[in-house]
Amino acid sequence: MAQYAIISLGGKQYVVKEGESLLVDRLDREEGKTFQPDVLFLGGVGGGELAPKSSVTAKIVGHERGPKVRIGKYRPKTGYKRHTGFRSSLTRIEVTGIGARKAPAKAESKPAAKADEAPAAPKGLPKDYAEMTVAQISEGAKSWNRRMLQAALAYEQEHAKRKGALSAIEHALAAKEES
Repeated sequence: MAQYAIISLGGKQYVVKEGESLLVDRLDREEGKTFQPDVLFLGGVGGGELAPKSSVTAKIVGHERGPKVRIGKYRPKTGYKRHTGFRSSLTRIEVTGIGARKAPAKAESKPAAKADEAPAAPKGLPKDYAEMTVAQISEGAKSWNRRMLQAALAYEQEHAKRKGALSAIEHALAAKEES
């Protein structure tokens, strides 16, 4: 099975394969330039990967105008007739690569900057807490001890500020205090 990706360009999503050419809404880039669109899903070899760290590379082949769309207005018994046309501005892109790893220089520079600014995670934080979803946090919070809940609450207030996670942790802390 060939590798494919779902990319997002101009608020629309496209399923693309390597070597494929497609028309998208006009992009503000020059012809011949390459760029990396946002990758939403990568699949085809084994299982799929949602929000992958891999990237898709595309090249702008050229800017085109779409086919003419004729628009006519007509009102009966009055003699009112109007005709107009419309041609959309499009860009033809060609997908040149799928699955290449994104540039590690950018990925490494952001965590280094955050590490300098913010202190390390609070002690007692559950394992792999930063990668947990809100649903996983709300399920896990029921079984965590008070120290873990307080560390998770401090982490959420300082870093993520996810409303669902904050309410789940606060609710679990209130339940622990009642017991």
